Amino acid sequence: MADLKGIRVFREIVDSGGFAAAAGRLGMSAPMVSKHLAQLEQSLGARLLNRSSRRLSLTQAGTDYLAQCRQALDILDAAAGQSAAMPRGELKISAPVWCATPYFAALLADYRRSYPEVRLDLHLDNHIIDIVSGGFDLALRATSEPSSALIARSLCRFEFHLVASPAYLAASLPPENGAQAPGPARVLDMVMPNYVQLERLGHFQQLVGASMRLNPVMKSSDTTLSYHAVRAGMGAAFLPGWLVDDDLAAGRLMRVGGSGPAFTGELFAVYASRRQMPPKLRTFIDFLVERLGAPRSQLPFSPSPPQA
Repeated sequence: MADLKGIRVFREIVDSGGFAAAAGRLGMSAPMVSKHLAQLEQSLGARLLNRSSRRLSLTQAGTDYLAQCRQALDILDAAAGQSAAMPRGELKISAPVWCATPYFAALLADYRRSYPEVRLDLHLDNHIIDIVSGGFDLALRATSEPSSALIARSLCRFEFHLVASPAYLAASLPPENGAQAPGPARVLDMVMPNYVQLERLGHFQQLVGASMRLNPVMKSSDTTLSYHAVRAGMGAAFLPGWLVDDDLAAGRLMRVGGSGPAFTGELFAVYASRRQMPPKLRTFIDFLVERLGAPRSQLPFSPSPPQA
């Protein structure tokens, strides 16, 4: 049976990136760290790390075991009354691709300044993943109906806009009553998410009205690529305000067919259980609620600038 010290040593080696760094953080010698790992591997009957003179890497067994170790240690630490201690360890987060913005990056940097012992592991994907089987601590989801099997905490409202570049609108949709008021029966080239079936195009058609016929010219799984395609003049797309607010304000992009958002939604923090929440998860969710839920002007949030 694996001993608890060996499990903690194994996690620290991975989190700190090596034996020497782990030894420094654990207050023991590097040979002792190596000894604890060897004893753990022997008790499990499996190699957890591939070692060379230059680098360490997890084996498949090590990858699987690490996820179990993190969960077990988080529960043990919380049960031992350490929930008020400084948050530490790796926080594995699933989030939409459209979180890849300067705004969200600044928010993450602010959190790290407050909790430097937490290492953030972000996985950006526009598909809904199983956070339990994937070993995720948290998922950020834009949805109107969070799963009843999970805990969901509302973070903020968000907006999606139908946008295109001024050059595209001038060349492809010459205005009858202004560039933002296309006439009837005109074609609007669309950059679409490839996880949306074309059979659902009618839903998007309802959002723009009967005055335009939508023509899908590109599909992408990456919202950021869609944004750059729109900036390049390929067509129009429904994009979140987190990506396009600055471009709209500066005139680099324009709303198509109106002055307001095409639709709005709600962003949730979704996690498996509120019992024995590790400090890293609790503080991150509280941080998001405070920052994203605070009053703001036209941006989803206004992260504070880096400290000098």
